[in-house]
Amino acid sequence: MAPSQTFSRADAPATLCLLRLSALGDITHVLPTLRTLQKHWPDTDITWIIGKTEYQLVKEIKDIHFIIFDKSAGFSSYIELGRQIKQHLGGNRFDLLLHMQLSLRASVASLFIPASIKLGFDKERAKDLQSLFCNQQITPASTRQHVLDSFLEFPRYFGLEPVIDWQLPVSETARETMKKQLPMDKKLFIINPCAVAKSKNWRNWSAEGYAAIADFVSDSLGMQVVLSGGSSQLENDTANKIISLCASARPLNLVASTSIDEMVALLQLADIVLAPDTGPVHIASALGTDTIGLYASTNPERAGPYNHQQYVANKYPQALLKYNNKTIEDAPWGERIKTAECMTLITVDDVIQQIQKIVQI
Repeated sequence: MAPSQTFSRADAPATLCLLRLSALGDITHVLPTLRTLQKHWPDTDITWIIGKTEYQLVKEIKDIHFIIFDKSAGFSSYIELGRQIKQHLGGNRFDLLLHMQLSLRASVASLFIPASIKLGFDKERAKDLQSLFCNQQITPASTRQHVLDSFLEFPRYFGLEPVIDWQLPVSETARETMKKQLPMDKKLFIINPCAVAKSKNWRNWSAEGYAAIADFVSDSLGMQVVLSGGSSQLENDTANKIISLCASARPLNLVASTSIDEMVALLQLADIVLAPDTGPVHIASALGTDTIGLYASTNPERAGPYNHQQYVANKYPQALLKYNNKTIEDAPWGERIKTAECMTLITVDDVIQQIQKIVQI
């Protein structure tokens, strides 16, 4: 069905709402879409509805009106969302809503966002009944694409040529704070060992592996190893175990010790970042820091560090065949390997090879 109303590069909406609540990695992936919209539609008033934690990552972006959606507030969060939108629009409607999150929570939130056009994902990817909440859908040439590229299909729907640019803000105050804690006379090797601390998390590599890499970069490259991460028990326990297993390296433990601003500054100051499929691996890559991703449970072609795919330690094809009895060609795009054992397919030598590519030993 042809759109009853649409926009183009020459015919921009006056107001646009971007709905993407979480998570940190995906918020990072949205930035090229935002920069595309800003370049082609510079006069469009853009509002971004975003999660409370995720807002901290992008709060310094200029000329964007942010509305924070605090999911911890339960149903009242939807009421508050509607109130803020009504106050912002003065009772009017957005010309366009880009519904860029596949979750029932986000779709319920979209009911409180008045918009003439509500654009969602294509039917193949519109999980959690998203298509019922949208009146138009993107039309990608292929759905076997990186998450970042799937987001760029939203501006592409209106004929806007994608802009591959992030411009992720880095707080100068946070940079100075981190510099005071870091030995700036050495190159920095950041290990962010844990993905999101969930009960069913199959993306984490072993503490033994991280300790071996810490010893290698310390002994062979003279780099200072720094551990980063959040405040969960898993992250604290993992950091302590890595330190206890190191034979020669003396990692600086900053797990649970940095704000989001400081974490971003740390990733920018780093020379190399090593992490599994989690927010910091995508943030580091967006900042231009050499990034090594560890992938066996998830497909790096869909969710790897966008600018550093050449440095991924990728055992996803082997894991897919071993545990799911499928090939890349046979499996649904983005199928996950739901066992932590799959990450043991990544060896210390695999990671060292990626480090050597970067430092060209």
